Amino acid sequence: MKDLLFVNAAQIVTCAGPAKARKGKEMRDAGILRNTAVAVSEGRIAMIGAARDLEHAYSDAEVIDCHGGVLTPGLVDSHTHAVFGKPRLEDQELRADGFDYMEIARRGGGIHSSVRDFREQSEDDLYSLAVTRVKELAAYGTTTLEIKSGYGLSVEDELKALRVIGRLAERQPMRIVATWLGAHEIPQEYRTSDERRVEFIELLIDDLLPRVVEQGIARFADVFCEPGVFTLAETRRILEASRQAGLGLKVHADELKPYGGAEVAASLGAVSADHLAAVSDKGVEALAKSDTVATLLPGTMLFLGKAKQAPARALIDAGAAVALATDFNPGTSPTVNFPLMLTLGVSQLRMSLAEVLIAATVNGAAALSLADETGQIAPGFDADLALFAIGDVRELPYWYGARLCVGSWKAGAPCHPYENVGKLNPRVPEVVPAG
Repeated sequence: MKDLLFVNAAQIVTCAGPAKARKGKEMRDAGILRNTAVAVSEGRIAMIGAARDLEHAYSDAEVIDCHGGVLTPGLVDSHTHAVFGKPRLEDQELRADGFDYMEIARRGGGIHSSVRDFREQSEDDLYSLAVTRVKELAAYGTTTLEIKSGYGLSVEDELKALRVIGRLAERQPMRIVATWLGAHEIPQEYRTSDERRVEFIELLIDDLLPRVVEQGIARFADVFCEPGVFTLAETRRILEASRQAGLGLKVHADELKPYGGAEVAASLGAVSADHLAAVSDKGVEALAKSDTVATLLPGTMLFLGKAKQAPARALIDAGAAVALATDFNPGTSPTVNFPLMLTLGVSQLRMSLAEVLIAATVNGAAALSLADETGQIAPGFDADLALFAIGDVRELPYWYGARLCVGSWKAGAPCHPYENVGKLNPRVPEVVPAG
């Protein structure tokens, strides 16, 4: 692999620091540098320093002229459901008529409608649909992507979902992490009685989990812990079995009601508790005292029309580690635009610029147990990078909805082609090289 040298960036956002989740006040410094170049060798960050020094040390490197843009760590989207079939257009119409999330589910919409569609889709068709979405995610600066199963909800269809994610990880130029979310919902065929519900839990643990582990694609197990979906006891049972089987743990927690999912996640040492729009004060305290990352998904609450967002300020001020992610999915957050989550982090969650940058990089990596590999522009870390057509990183959450990424790289290899790097937004002044 050829060495690379990134020069002429107006700013470089390093997010450099300890290779772990940043908690509370540790999220205040994103490490913004000027008049600096970055050298990449063998897919890793080799040096950061003055361009003249690096040009001498890496005279044979391919030069990437940033043309006055902003270079950041590649964004780490640690919560998506990117493998699905059709969009759920009917759900949005029902919400406009006043029906809430749980009522739509009771009517057979929501996740249930995605499950019916998913089971009819071939593996090849699901892969083809997902490839387009993954490329779109990369076009907004994402270089590491978690994808969950959870629209199959049967043994064969969940394994099919994970096979698709595995193919994406092998063939697409991004780092893709698979999570088994077999406990995404109780399928309608198992909702006919309490006995049938128990049968499904046993199916997940006794039949599906061993085959997921044997398949070797999923790194994590996740459960949707919410009233009307999986109880606290069911969540704990499924996750304890998953941990015993060798999977890391994640939890959909306290999205709609304060239920105690955050406390379960913290007590089990889960890598993340996600959503948290309705987390209780006890849940905030539990997360702050743990190493579990609080992954917030502001796009979901926006799309659902909810006035209340997750209490990011309370979580950070209490000392928790907070990450941001898109929750890209067909029903409640159909967006591939990660920088839009930074906008919502600032405007809706009252996070600072540094906090949203750390949340989208270092802490997202920590929510996938990757904090020692990616999320920073620092020597020894993978060269996962994103270049944006802005002259000041404050513009990234400012120009909301705009696609400003003009190149992204995973371990030094292009994720999103940078052929337009010399045609940056006219708002960005050209940097004149020294000398």
